Amino acid sequence: MLETRIDTHATHTWQGWRLRPGRPMPYGATRVPGGVNFSVFSRHATSCTLVLFPKHGDTPRVEIPFFEEFRIGNVFTMVVFDLDFENTEYGFRMDGPWEPKAGHRFDASRVLLDPYARVIGGRDVWGVRPTGQEVYPHRARLGFDDFDWRNDRPVGKPMEDLVIYEMHVRGFTQHPSSGVKHGGTFAGLASRIPYLKELGINCVELMPIFEFDELDNRRIDPHTGERLKNYWGYSTIGFFAPKAGYARSGRFSMQVDELKNLVRQLHAADIEVILDVVYNHTAEGDRHGETFSYKGIDNKTYYMLSETGDYLNFSGTGNTLNCNNSIVRNHVLDSLRYWASEFHIDGFRFDLASILGRDSDGEPLINPPLIEALAYDPVLARCKLIAEAWDAGGLYQVGNFPSYERRWAEWNGQYRDALRRFLRAETGQIETMAARIAGSPDLYTLRGTTASVNFVTCHDGFTLADLFAYSQKDNAANGESNRDGADDNTSWNCGVEGETDDPEVLALRQRLMKNAMAILLVSQGVPMISMGDEMGRSQGGNNNAYCHDAPWNWLDWSLLKTHAEMFRFTRAAIQFRHAHPVLRNPEHLTGKDVLGTGFPDISWHGVEAWKPNLEPWSRTLAFMLCGDHARDGAVKDEMIYVALNMHWEPHRFEIPRLTADRAWHRFADTFAASPDDIVEPGQEPRLAEQLGVEVGPRSVVILVGRVP
Repeated sequence: MLETRIDTHATHTWQGWRLRPGRPMPYGATRVPGGVNFSVFSRHATSCTLVLFPKHGDTPRVEIPFFEEFRIGNVFTMVVFDLDFENTEYGFRMDGPWEPKAGHRFDASRVLLDPYARVIGGRDVWGVRPTGQEVYPHRARLGFDDFDWRNDRPVGKPMEDLVIYEMHVRGFTQHPSSGVKHGGTFAGLASRIPYLKELGINCVELMPIFEFDELDNRRIDPHTGERLKNYWGYSTIGFFAPKAGYARSGRFSMQVDELKNLVRQLHAADIEVILDVVYNHTAEGDRHGETFSYKGIDNKTYYMLSETGDYLNFSGTGNTLNCNNSIVRNHVLDSLRYWASEFHIDGFRFDLASILGRDSDGEPLINPPLIEALAYDPVLARCKLIAEAWDAGGLYQVGNFPSYERRWAEWNGQYRDALRRFLRAETGQIETMAARIAGSPDLYTLRGTTASVNFVTCHDGFTLADLFAYSQKDNAANGESNRDGADDNTSWNCGVEGETDDPEVLALRQRLMKNAMAILLVSQGVPMISMGDEMGRSQGGNNNAYCHDAPWNWLDWSLLKTHAEMFRFTRAAIQFRHAHPVLRNPEHLTGKDVLGTGFPDISWHGVEAWKPNLEPWSRTLAFMLCGDHARDGAVKDEMIYVALNMHWEPHRFEIPRLTADRAWHRFADTFAASPDDIVEPGQEPRLAEQLGVEVGPRSVVILVGRVP
């Protein structure tokens, strides 16, 4: 006699559909024997209805109310049997009070998106709005776990060994010059992995790839008359769903597999994957914004609200998620665990992470539950956690973001600001610049150098090329009369605003770009490079290009030819960092000779050896790293000497004398014309003169001391 499972037996029916009470966990839609378990939380809803659509259909196939016996606590849950999994879309109607001043915005006429939806339709092809579907524009679909990972695991590189490349999935290969078959997609990115390997990148940080609506921008480009887009994607619709429009297979609902395939290929190339995640707000905006999920499911739980029901706005986008409410906190944790376990993601960078440390009234917490929970979560234990340690409400925590036993690193905005000031030869920068080069021990005293993610540029602001071509932003094309974007960029146009054919200006700009890249890659901490900076990508002075899906905002691969010199320099500088563990110490250097080698682990110099000039007017600095101290002596390395001259006049730097068996060799000189500006690591020519080196105006020289 065949045994049958009791949980495959229906206990209820509705219009011919077979049902039974479901399980409250996990939330969302989960396949079970014979059917699908649906589970959704709402503390304040009075009733809930499951709405089932045929895929792409305008009219529901059926609307099934959750019977009272299908409610467990504040969770509505039931099993629906005999569903056509691949051709079903689902949503919820929530009924309850419409009392905005009390925080409630229930409207049973709306079909709402499941916050736990693993696949979301409605924007299946980038930039294309489906006809119909107005009743339910963003649609939850059922996901399937049938991907063959082939024994893939997260890479697990030490934090100090990373060279991070911040990139936009669409922008990386959408330009026709990319030469890839499926430009602008996960598949397109995968086809360019050999380029990342050639450059020396071992970690990519993907700008938001959670589902968002690229069509939700209503502004018009005044230059072209075209409607602008939400290009960057910092307005999440679903925290569990990959962006369908980033997948060449999105029209077939295969974006999950395509993203997993990308991760698998990156891992096979020994490249880690960090996701830029946005848990501080959603795309629903303020009271004038859309209602497609959280607002209609349980507005008072999910968002920070004032006493009058208005949305508190610490994100600058209209709303703020109530992250330290236990329900929302668990929602964020569930999402991150999902990405870590199901997509093998290596780490996360948290947008406006200071918001995650605010209470329901917006006040900063001394011991934020969510930030602590993320640090100690067992599933996330090997994931890198990186905070953008500020928010739009004025909370700035660089150097003070909670660490929890060194689990959290930070985007070091102070490194960016100090290096930019130093590069444009501001006075009074020497001591600050020395601290930043050393891994910011003043900011991360007990946390080590890996707490500091160093960068000169990122998606937000000028590109590296524009940093030395524009003194003023030019955001007129954003349709906001140039009001948006930062006004103070600590940039310098080198005497001419914007494009020029002046060879002296162009040479100076090129040299400053090399200086920035060289200093970044010899600094202690974790370097991050912004997509295209290695080949001189420009945005024409736009420092807030969030809304432009256009060729000028995509990576133009022809720059590899026109800016081959910059690419060659960057590639060699990255390889130099990989070759020298003394540049990648996880602990702060002491300035002492703790191993008795005859040299301190780091020493500071000026134009005179052993005598740094700390006067406010000084624009020269040098430092030397003793390779015998690399990683507490576990790995021996060579001596490295770096001379920085940001003065507009040349200076001769006296070089520290080495032991008799060693000699100085030149790796890089940004004042020299290519190809003499840099060599391949290990092929450095011996200096003819060992007592000093000429450093040109606004230039960097890097030497290696080793046995000839």
